[in-house]
Amino acid sequence: MLSGRRLDLLDPTPVDIELEDIAHGLAFVARWNGQTTGDFPFSVAEHSLLVEALLCTLEPVLDPRWRLAALLHDAPEYVIGDMISPVKAAVGPEYGALDQRLMAAIHIRFGLPAVLPKTIKAMIKRADRISAWFEATQIAGFDSAEADRFFGKPPAGLGQITLAPRPPAEVRADFIARHAELIAEIDARTR
Repeated sequence: MLSGRRLDLLDPTPVDIELEDIAHGLAFVARWNGQTTGDFPFSVAEHSLLVEALLCTLEPVLDPRWRLAALLHDAPEYVIGDMISPVKAAVGPEYGALDQRLMAAIHIRFGLPAVLPKTIKAMIKRADRISAWFEATQIAGFDSAEADRFFGKPPAGLGQITLAPRPPAEVRADFIARHAELIAEIDARTR
């Protein structure tokens, strides 16, 4: 990793996880395999920021630990990349097992349970699907009907969401800043 840490992908440990490595990696990993409009790819870091913001809108009084979990929901992709669902299925259960091991190490590193409660995971997944709908219709070439079939129609009242892929360095900085804000909120609650 750029931080100098050595991460064993098959046996990751929380002490080998650094936020800067996650933010950097996710800022350079393209969603939709890079098949999006704009001068920059829409990164996994940008997607993660959107998912966390959507979760805040959907669940405004949610504990900041769970908002942090939303920000980190795709964090393993900083080292294993973002594979589209059909490829994940073709790779088989080994991909899922690798993802789970990395996610557990990441969660523990940042004070979250290794495995999230099912209700929290479902909330994050809902925000993730809403994000995918907006991404699909605004930057990935889907029409609304097609996006509805794949991701479900998003709920009304989310406000204006306009996506414009940004430079990786900018997104990386925003990811790090949002992480710091959430950690500060968590720390304030535990005092």
